[in-house]
Amino acid sequence: MKLVYGKGNSTMKMKQRLGEKTFDFVNTLFMLTLILVTLYPFLYVLFASVSDPGLLAKNRGILFAPVGFSLRAYELVLNNAMIIIGYANTLFYVIVGTAINIFLTSLGAYALSRRNVMLKKPIMMMLVFTMFFSGGLVPTYLLINDLGMMDTRWALIIPSAMSVWNLIIMRTSFQGIPESLEEAAKLDGANDFTILFRIILPLSLPVLAVMVLFYGVGHWNSYFNAMIYLRDRDLFPLQLILREILITNSTDNFITGVAGGDRYPIGETVKYATIIVATLPILFLYPFLQKYFVKGFMIGSIKE
Repeated sequence: MKLVYGKGNSTMKMKQRLGEKTFDFVNTLFMLTLILVTLYPFLYVLFASVSDPGLLAKNRGILFAPVGFSLRAYELVLNNAMIIIGYANTLFYVIVGTAINIFLTSLGAYALSRRNVMLKKPIMMMLVFTMFFSGGLVPTYLLINDLGMMDTRWALIIPSAMSVWNLIIMRTSFQGIPESLEEAAKLDGANDFTILFRIILPLSLPVLAVMVLFYGVGHWNSYFNAMIYLRDRDLFPLQLILREILITNSTDNFITGVAGGDRYPIGETVKYATIIVATLPILFLYPFLQKYFVKGFMIGSIKE
């Protein structure tokens, strides 16, 4: 007796193809909707920032293109001294803070990734404990004050010098590097610093890129610590100045030379322009690190 499977197999393949096409269509529709929902607020701010202030004040509803065209808001923002000071301060916090973060995280991750380190597990348990429990804002404030770091740049850098989460990611990445490389380096007379900076870190570029992105974005977007610990406006980061503009509606120092009737509409476009000016630099950084991002994050995934 012969069994004929051709027709059944053909029908099954057609059902599979129909199911795959349906899934692809629904998935594509969902992703396009998600992209639109997440991208449109940024586009709205961008369109509003280059719109004519008078026409924008009369507009109600969504924007699909600029209403008129004017760069007056960007001119006022980029000519404001506080924006320039905020940019310089933020670049300092990002560059110096991220460098310290990477240095300390690398040292800690390397030490805790070695098998022959004494008390490795108790140290990891103490570090993980700090992820769930902390002293709170008031004890931290008192500590910063007693250390003499109030109203200094270091108050924004030292307290956040290392993230335990990032330490765990980097430690797991280091554990994936063959120990034979370390043993060969030690036979050639290399010490731990040489092994870390000349072997381990060059082989860990993807996870380093992830750490730079995580720490850099964290410093760039940080404003709460500056609001708590800083009083000198010359030390304010850009995000704290942006907060003043958006939350307290403080745009008077941007529009001092603007006539009375135009102050409100221009003040609104100044808010949008300030958001764009404060956001674009970190967006430009991401494409250079994107190719390392997924690989580095997966390499550093938690596994025990």
